[in-house]
Amino acid sequence: MGSSRGRVELLLRQLDQAYDAKSWHGTNLRGSLRGVSRAQGAWRPAPDRHNIWEELVHAAYWKYAVRRRLTGEARASFPLEGSNFFARPEQGTEAEWKRDLALLRDQHRQLRAAVAGLPDAALDRCPAGGETRTVDLVSGVIAHDLYHAGQIQLLKRLAPRRYT
Repeated sequence: MGSSRGRVELLLRQLDQAYDAKSWHGTNLRGSLRGVSRAQGAWRPAPDRHNIWEELVHAAYWKYAVRRRLTGEARASFPLEGSNFFARPEQGTEAEWKRDLALLRDQHRQLRAAVAGLPDAALDRCPAGGETRTVDLVSGVIAHDLYHAGQIQLLKRLAPRRYT
C-alpha cells in the first residue's frame, strides 16, 4: 500500500468484509442476518441465553462504542437505553425487528465514516481517555462482527424447523 492512508484503507476493507462485503472467509455479519425472520430472530435456544435479535443489537452497540471512543462522543448517545446486551421482546413486532436491523446498518455506516476520517498516524495512538490503540479498537470490532456472525449462523442451525 503506497499511499499515506494505506493502513486506514486496509482496516476499512476488513471492516466492510466483516460486515457486508464479499470476502474469502464466508458469511459476514450482515450475511448471517439475511433472510432471518422476526420469529427466528426472537427464538431463544435456552432460558438465559441470547437470541439472534440480541446478538445483532449487541453488535450495533459495540460499533457505537468503538466509534464513540474514536470520536470522543459523549456516553449515553446510543439510541437504546443500557449497554452491551439489550433484552429484545420475545413477541416483538416486524417493525421492531426492522428498526433494529436498521440500527445495525446505521451504526456500521457511522463507524466506517469515523474510521475513514482517521489519518494513518492516529492508528498507533490511544484515543483520549483510553489505553487501547486505535488500530486495536478497529481490529477488535472487525473480529467482533465475525465472531457474532458465527454465533448467529449456529443459532440459525439450532432453531427448530418451525423458525426456518
